[in-house]
Amino acid sequence: MSWLQVKLTTPATDAEYVAELLQQLGALSVTFSDAADQPIYEPGVNETPLWQTTDVLALFPADANLAELSTALQQHSDRPLPVLRADPLEDKDWVRAWMEHYQPMDFGHGLWICPSHLAPPEPTATNVMLDPGLAFGTGTHPTTAMCLRFLAAYPPRDQIVIDYGCGSGILALAAAKLGAHHVYAVDNDPQALLATQRNAEQNAVSELITVCAPGQLHLPTANTILANILAGPLVSLAPLFASLLTSSGNIVLSGILHSQNDMIQQAYRDNFILTDHTRQDDWIALMGQRRP
Repeated sequence: MSWLQVKLTTPATDAEYVAELLQQLGALSVTFSDAADQPIYEPGVNETPLWQTTDVLALFPADANLAELSTALQQHSDRPLPVLRADPLEDKDWVRAWMEHYQPMDFGHGLWICPSHLAPPEPTATNVMLDPGLAFGTGTHPTTAMCLRFLAAYPPRDQIVIDYGCGSGILALAAAKLGAHHVYAVDNDPQALLATQRNAEQNAVSELITVCAPGQLHLPTANTILANILAGPLVSLAPLFASLLTSSGNIVLSGILHSQNDMIQQAYRDNFILTDHTRQDDWIALMGQRRP
């Protein structure tokens, strides 16, 4: 099966209006994408910002008449519209597509993240088997990769670990496989909790991982906290992390843009000594210890 993908490049102020017109004219789906390489990393609370220049992409049946569609758009609009462009879009076997591109990843010191359809390159290494799913975290994003490299370099053997904002559970799984005594995987997204539980079962570490929502977190102090979230939540969570982490315990904070470094340092300086700073692309991870 094939489709016709229609694209109109608009200012952000017109994007919703154009999307509604396309839906009225029979679009099967409408999505927005960045037309000018303007990343939106961390929107404010209750904000869903669009890019200043936004591509509005609409999917129509392959036999849709492009000339008639363009004419109808102009007739229904009360303002000038940008030029409409269209391309045929072939249907794909999306499962096969990701299988071809998602390959085993080495994070050093014998820690690998491997898709389940491939044999681990090093069978005797620490191999976390993980497939892309509904929850964030496969090891490909810099924020996750920096946390994994920390775990590989400093295995949490016999430690109590908290993975706060666990997503797919990738950090919790790695910590468990690297010798943690127990790991608490925390997230406010039910899909993340479900994904983490399933991934723990797939990796035969479900007995080592407790999956819970933030309000269900009741535990003694932990030796290590891993928090790969975003800068805003990290700031608000600083007092909680201080209460949960044992004296001189380790903390790893990720999901932080380089420009947000000072904000995080300010929020954590009273209770933590953040000694390490790792950067990958526009992102940084901060590592340190709870003050005695």
